[in-house]
Amino acid sequence: MKNVIGVINLGKPHSMLDDLTRNRSIASVPFGGRYRLIDFTLSNMANTGISKVAVFTLNKSRSLMDHLGSGKEWQLDRKIGGLFVLPPAIEFPTQEYKGDLQNFHGHIDYFNRSKEEYVIVCRSHMICNVNYAEALQFHIDSEADITMLYNRVDPDTVDLSNCYQVEVDEHQRVRGMSSDFDTGNVYMETFIINKSLLVELIEQCAENEQYDLTESLLIQNINNVSVHAFQHQGHLSIINCTTSYYNQSMRLLDPEVWKGLFFQPGLVYTKIKDEPPTKYIETADVRNSLIANGCIVQGQVENSILFRGVKVAKGAVIRNSIIMQECEIGADAVVENMILDKEVCIKRGQSLIGNATEPVVINKRSTI
Repeated sequence: MKNVIGVINLGKPHSMLDDLTRNRSIASVPFGGRYRLIDFTLSNMANTGISKVAVFTLNKSRSLMDHLGSGKEWQLDRKIGGLFVLPPAIEFPTQEYKGDLQNFHGHIDYFNRSKEEYVIVCRSHMICNVNYAEALQFHIDSEADITMLYNRVDPDTVDLSNCYQVEVDEHQRVRGMSSDFDTGNVYMETFIINKSLLVELIEQCAENEQYDLTESLLIQNINNVSVHAFQHQGHLSIINCTTSYYNQSMRLLDPEVWKGLFFQPGLVYTKIKDEPPTKYIETADVRNSLIANGCIVQGQVENSILFRGVKVAKGAVIRNSIIMQECEIGADAVVENMILDKEVCIKRGQSLIGNATEPVVINKRSTI
């Protein structure tokens, strides 16, 4: 895949996760015990053999840049190509931010100077495990100008708010796309496009002062260029609100979902941190849970996800909850249906019981 540039577009303000994105980009939201959401998109690109990836950022990028580093975990620490983290192409706060295409236009030289013929543009809140090689071959064989990736889902079982859905004909041509459609064909915020056409459309949109990538570049051109759709058949987790984040995290407790997301067709990579194995004291009682390394468990943990370095004291009970890195749960405390951000301390005997349909988030470094 030396003829492809990978682009991860983080240029849309994304506050749908409320407290979890108060101080971080959605791309760096922790997920699955030790990962960040961006790990899945980066791993997909690495497993496909894409060796040149640009991350278009907007704001709140400190933790994201710390996580990405040189990109070596995704084989992107290279002399030629590799990882490019591109800052917003505007001056805050004097210049108004008009949309993600403004960011693309501000970095148009990145595309002009690249020799690759194709570009794969993705975001980070649609979690899947996909090898883009098959989609690219479909794009080439069908002689499409743009190929959108979509996944077939049951609208009655998945919250599709803030999602675009596509209308596809029998020849896999996209005939329509809207957030108001109810086709069940969810656009995965990923598309393949010839680089020269991408540059042409970016310039065209900028001239017309249209700066929304999806609305201006894709939807407005469905009838102007050849737009095809490629169906991804694997698992898809849509993270579009705090409740969906909680629900999609809890689905990882199903071994089949876990295997489908983390092992098929490729592995998922993340920043390496050396920690000892989790230590289970003889009073520990752990059932149906994901426990990352570096934890010390003396209490009861059930149907929950514990990130690295969590300490659960004797007599504490954790049920149906997500406990992020370095949290401490005091003796005889109860935590149920909660999301605890990093480094939260729950003191001895405290009881925090949320609603399973609307889990409560405790902010980072809180003490209760």
